[in-house]
Amino acid sequence: MRFIGSVIEKLQRHPKRIVFPEGTEPRVIQAARQFYSLRCGVPILLGERPKIKEAAERLNVSLEGIRIINPAESEELDNFAKRFELVRRIKGIKEHEARETMFKPNYFGAMMVAMHQADGLVSGTNLNSGSVLRPLFQIIKVAPQAVTASSCMIMEVEDTRFGLGGVLFMADCGVIPDPTVDQLADIAVSTAQLARQLMGIVPKVALLSFSTKGSATHPSIGKVQAATALARAKAAQKGVEAEFDGELQVDAALVPEIASRKTLDSKVAGHANVLVFPDLNSGNIGSKLIQHVARANAYGQIILGLDRPAADVSRGSNAHDILGVAAIVGLQSIAYKALYSDPSYHLPGEFIE
Repeated sequence: MRFIGSVIEKLQRHPKRIVFPEGTEPRVIQAARQFYSLRCGVPILLGERPKIKEAAERLNVSLEGIRIINPAESEELDNFAKRFELVRRIKGIKEHEARETMFKPNYFGAMMVAMHQADGLVSGTNLNSGSVLRPLFQIIKVAPQAVTASSCMIMEVEDTRFGLGGVLFMADCGVIPDPTVDQLADIAVSTAQLARQLMGIVPKVALLSFSTKGSATHPSIGKVQAATALARAKAAQKGVEAEFDGELQVDAALVPEIASRKTLDSKVAGHANVLVFPDLNSGNIGSKLIQHVARANAYGQIILGLDRPAADVSRGSNAHDILGVAAIVGLQSIAYKALYSDPSYHLPGEFIE
């Protein structure tokens, strides 16, 4: 709780507008109420006003301070449809198709963010990842300074010996099924940037495997080894201050006593606060195990590498999870362009008291 409390405290100094396409979902309405009540900014719910009001009444939740927009009745509908037709012209989309697409809340919300009418987007409580990511990738695109779009889960566990005071950044848990060496290196660098931006620390990034420093042989291990070396090179080129090591087993990455027996002379082993998984299977399984077995507070998926801040939350998220993700996305947006162009920049203040 200390981590997300610190995020909220920072965001209160620079409130932001977050759009929630799933405006009738009870968990979203509750999160939006908390977002406004905590002075984080203005939540924007998309959907039919009568249905949102009815859902809020059933929850006994006030909609004061919460904007409600029905895409089908918005004065921006024509403008957004023309913009979407323009960006998708290469795919041969027609004017009426673009207009019909803008009726869909996730597309309308993504366009709001792209057109700077909202500072970030949070969706996914009732949708699969493809339904959330597709509009983002079609409308917002990858940031000019980035190469690979991926995702990150931020976990806060009770045992503060792990990560940084119990906070771990884990990637990629939601976008790229089987990353190449180049993509894996990009994921490592992007996640390190996010950790540095949010927490003001020098990230210690462990690229994970089932082997530690050649204790086994397999093509997948060679990929992690190559990605580690490439991540160091990419970080140096971009001026990202971070430590990278791999391949490491997860116990060697997190537990100093085990690290001392399995590897020598590593600034990361035993002290990692960023965990990079070799593929989506391991990343998704590992993050959900920690969330449910360790009862961790889980915030994500935070989308990395897009030109504007967004997140794809799990369908299992509760209102607190959604609030936390919205606060993180809002905090990212404070200096989003500066963060991507200047990786050494980090948001002021650390969460550790």
